Amino acid sequence: MMSKTTLRQNVTAADRAWFVIDANGQNLGKVAVLAATHLRGRHRADYTPHVDGGDNVVILNAERVAVSGDKEITKLYRTHSRYIGNMKTQTLQEVRAKTPERILEMAVKGMLPKNKLRPEQLRRLKIVVGSENPHAGQQPTVLTVTY
Repeated sequence: MMSKTTLRQNVTAADRAWFVIDANGQNLGKVAVLAATHLRGRHRADYTPHVDGGDNVVILNAERVAVSGDKEITKLYRTHSRYIGNMKTQTLQEVRAKTPERILEMAVKGMLPKNKLRPEQLRRLKIVVGSENPHAGQQPTVLTVTY
C-alpha cells in the first residue's frame, strides 16, 4: 500500500551548496536563468515549490555581462519615489558605468517568485564586480552557461 503523506523538503544551512558563475562575455538572460534556477533549488531532486531549498550563487565579472542588439542604449531601468513626476530613468549603459551589479540583480530578481520567498533567495545571491571571488573559501562549484 502506498503512503499518503507528502514528503517535505527540510533544508538547513549545511545542505546549501555554493556555486560560482563567470559572467564575462555571457548573455545577461542566460546567466540570470542559471542563477535563478539554483537560487530556487529547481536543479535539486527534492525541489519543493513552497520551500526555500535553493543554494548560494556567486556571479563574477558583473560589469562584463553581454547584451545583444542595441540594448546597451535602449534598455531602460526606472525607479520611482512615489512622488508625482519623480520617475528617474537610466539606460543600461549608465547603470553599467555606475552600479554594474544592479543589472544582474534586477534580471535575477524578475525571475524569482513574487512572494515571501524572493527576499530570502536574493540574500543568497552574491554579485561581484571583477574576477576576484571573496567567497572562494566555501569551495564553490563552477557553473557554465551551456545553452
